[in-house]
Amino acid sequence: MPKKGVYLIELQILKYMNNFIENYQLILNHLQKFDFDFIPLRQIRKPKLSNLELIAMNLTAEYLGIDSECQLFRTIRKSSLEGKIERSVYNRRKRFLFPQIEMIRKRLAFSFNENEEYFIIDSMPAEVCKNARASRSKICKESEYSAPDKGYCASQKMYFYGYKIHGVCSVQGVFQSIDITPASVHDIHYLKEINYSYANCTLLGDMGYLSAKYQLNLFQTANIRLETPMRKNQSNLRKQPYIFRKSRKRIETLFSQLCDQFMIRRNYAKSFAGFKTRILSKITSMTLIQHLNKFVFERPINNLKVNLV
Repeated sequence: MPKKGVYLIELQILKYMNNFIENYQLILNHLQKFDFDFIPLRQIRKPKLSNLELIAMNLTAEYLGIDSECQLFRTIRKSSLEGKIERSVYNRRKRFLFPQIEMIRKRLAFSFNENEEYFIIDSMPAEVCKNARASRSKICKESEYSAPDKGYCASQKMYFYGYKIHGVCSVQGVFQSIDITPASVHDIHYLKEINYSYANCTLLGDMGYLSAKYQLNLFQTANIRLETPMRKNQSNLRKQPYIFRKSRKRIETLFSQLCDQFMIRRNYAKSFAGFKTRILSKITSMTLIQHLNKFVFERPINNLKVNLV
């Protein structure tokens, strides 16, 4: 006869599976309230799992911290999702649905940031492997334009190999836009893209974005006021207002939540398409939980470590 410990493990797996299905149904029902226009699949037979169901399954896994697809398919065993899709097909379709996941993220963020006038900009490192393996690593090197490289993170005082995740969020803590660049790209170069997406607002950044040239260009082209702290050795030193210094910490808190709960620094992807899809899925899952907190449960949006069901 099986030992008592085996039964306990099976009960834990069953409880975890039921928790996944309940959260999946809640997230799917919430996404169905939006009128998303998805690109139809190029196949004759209709798949058992629709695009929206696959995205809901992906976002539920990210919310619950299931960072491995093998673990995900072990979790849904003996549930209503078992047999609806194979793991390899799930992986390919998830990468194919990258534009649709981004569309969902933007739609959710728009409900928060529609009339926002203040935004915060910052970046964080995203390693694809350790520095010791960088010379022989083949991860994300399928094309030259998207290949990772070495860079330096001043806030953590470390060199790393991979990419930088650039984010712009509102003062209340919702990502408005995200981008990925090789690690060697300086933060200030990301400002070249800002005036195409933003206008008539105030942008808060750290000393990495300090540049009189870019500050003047943003103001003249898009009426964007760039606010950064000044260096101590500048002749016209002026202390940044306290409210700006306090608000700027919001994006650092978001990056910490992404590293802790959503484990954004883990990388199991081998291609750049897989890497960027993983990053986007985690940030979209965060935005979805914030949306549920505000519009469904009516609680603080940044209480992310809560049970949905």
